[in-house]
Formats: sequence, structure tokens, C-alpha cells
Amino acid sequence: MQRRHDIDALRVIAFVLLIFYHSAMVYVADWDFHIKSAYQAEWLQWPMIALNRWRMPLLFMISGIAISLARVESRRLRFAAARCWRLLLPLVFGMFCVVAVQAYCEGRASGHLPPGLWTFLLRYWQVRPWPAHSFTGWEFGITWNHLWYLAYLWPYTMLLLAIMPALRRIAASLARLPRVAAWLLPLAPVAWLIGVRLWLAPRYPETHALFGDWTVHAESLPLFLLGYALAANAEFWTWVERLRWRTLAIAVAAISIELSLRWTGLHLSGPLPEWTAHVPWYTIERSARATYTWTALLALFGWGRVLLDKPFRWLPYCSEAVFPWYVLHQSLIIVLAYWLIPLRLGPVVEPLLVIAGTVIGCLLLHELLIRRTPLLRPLFGLKAKAASTRPIAGAQQPAA
Repeated sequence: MQRRHDIDALRVIAFVLLIFYHSAMVYVADWDFHIKSAYQAEWLQWPMIALNRWRMPLLFMISGIAISLARVESRRLRFAAARCWRLLLPLVFGMFCVVAVQAYCEGRASGHLPPGLWTFLLRYWQVRPWPAHSFTGWEFGITWNHLWYLAYLWPYTMLLLAIMPALRRIAASLARLPRVAAWLLPLAPVAWLIGVRLWLAPRYPETHALFGDWTVHAESLPLFLLGYALAANAEFWTWVERLRWRTLAIAVAAISIELSLRWTGLHLSGPLPEWTAHVPWYTIERSARATYTWTALLALFGWGRVLLDKPFRWLPYCSEAVFPWYVLHQSLIIVLAYWLIPLRLGPVVEPLLVIAGTVIGCLLLHELLIRRTPLLRPLFGLKAKAASTRPIAGAQQPAA
């Protein structure tokens, strides 16, 4: 099978954007996060919203695509065992050792925890409920914070492996009906996402707690399964490449509508004109959001085919580094912010140091320690060194 450099590259780019996104969470005004700086800006909300709408949907679709490209149909049980090892081991290790420092810094910054990291860890490792609001996840005694993606990806993968033959048959049937597929692909996902946002989201706010998180499941699981179903469909990839300008234009128009309505709701003073009383603004805004999510994904895949399907020299190394950087990055962001916020370095120097420190920390820890230490490699989602080879479009990469 031809190597899919574009899928590898999109995956790397999506995870790199997480560093900037989670760093910005420290500084964006009116949004909750584990630690907040005194230097907050409202304008950050707008690029953050534009990124937020497709960053996790993209990762879930890429994860489904990667499994399809791995051609695991004839070895599903063996692949399931490998996924358990590659996903659950880093998740458990990350919760107990990497994310633990986030909980400590959050509790110290909010004044809910006494000083003493070692004392905190001894208590944290007992996995007993904490006093209210000690940190995010206090009621469970432990937290996975940004590692929630691994916690969701594991059951999604197990479900996919169970229904894989049926899903293959459905995908093959749609491939034989190109006219039906041509109507379903642009419209059905948007209609589904609109339903999620209008019906589920108001009733089930996103929690990232796995159980009862119906809005996130209703959005992420179908996209994960759809990624698997479409990965081997050559007509789909030709289609997204051909329509990349149109999907990009629709995506820009949709996010412009959503952001304009949000800005108007926040900043408009005085009563609205009488004629607007019966306009379903909420429905329009939610519909624009759903349209943007799906058309942005289509545009990313189309432009990825054109611009990223090349054997970049940096791609194999970055593909390996993605998983360790993902596990490490938010803990480094929060620790650095915890240290730097009291210094009052200013609204430019402080965030630059947080971002630079996070990148340097991830680079050094991955390059000098994790990838060179056999014991640490599986804890951060890497294969044993002897088995580590050039990655193939997600198939040989950690499925994070």
C-alpha cells in the first residue's frame, strides 16, 4: 500500500497545535483551566474557538484512518492486545506520575492544597476522594486531565474491532453507490453534528469523564468509525482533493457566522430590533458550528493531500515523538505557568517562556531520556527499540 505521508503529517501538526492551544488556555479570558495567569485576553477566544471546533474531531478521524491503513482485519485479537498495551499503559502511568503534578500545581495555585509535593503524591496515589475543589477530578481521587483522549480511544478501538466486518461491508456498499455517497458525505455528518449540538449538548455538557459524556461520544465515535470506513476509499480522497477550495470557503463562511453571532451576543448593547425576535439565532449558530466542523475536516484532508503527501525528512522522527510530547506537554505547561505567574513578567514574556519551555522540555525529555530508555518507551507509548521502525501512515504509530 502506498504510504500516506499526509495522514502522518496532519497527525503531527494536530498534536503540535495542542501545545499552543493548551498554553493559550492559561491566558484566554473567561475560560476555566487548571491554572490561570493574571494576563488574560478576551481576543484569544476567537482563534481558540476556530481551532477547537476541529482539532479533536480530526484526531479521532485520523485514529480511525490509521487502523484501516494498518490492515488488521485478519489479526484483530492480536491488534486488540497491542492497543491495550499501547493505550492503557501510558494512560495509567500518565495519571499516576505525569498528570499528578498538574493536580498539585492547580491545588496550590487555588489555595486548596498545602505545600509539599511528596506529601501530596503519597495521598494522591491512594486514589481516595479529596476535599471539595482540591483540583479537577478531586471527587475521584485521581485525574487524567488532557489524557482523556486515550481513555476514549481505547473503548472506541475495541468497539471498532468488534464491528469491523459489518463496517467494511457498509463501506463497500457505499462505494458501489457513488451518487448516494456523493450526497451523504457532505450532508449526513453535518446533519448529525447539528443534532448533537441542538439536542444532546444542552442536556449533557462535555465532561471528559468517559461515563455519561454523551455529547463527546456522539461527536467523536461516529467520526472515528467514519475515518476507518473512508480510509481505503480512493474516490473519497479524490473528492476531498478536488473540492478543497469549496470546502475551505464553506468552512470560512461557517466559522465567520458562528463567531459573528457570538461576538454580537457578547457586545451588543441595547434591545434587538423587533424583527429579530422570531429569528432562531441559537439554531443558526449551532448549525454554523456543525457545518464548520465537517467542512474544515474535509478541507484539511483535501489540502493535506496536495501539500503534505510527501516524504518529509522530519516526518519519521516527529511521528515517533508525537506520543511522548502529547503525554508530557500539558504537565510542563502547568508547571511552568505555576512557577512563572508569581514573577509578573508581563503579558508577552510570560506566555513566550511557557511555550518555549514546554517545547524545550518535551524535546529534551523525549530525545535524551524517553526514547533512549527501554523501560520508559512503553510508558510513553513507544514500541520497544528493537521493533521501532519507520512509521507507515498511522499503522505503525501510537494511536494517540
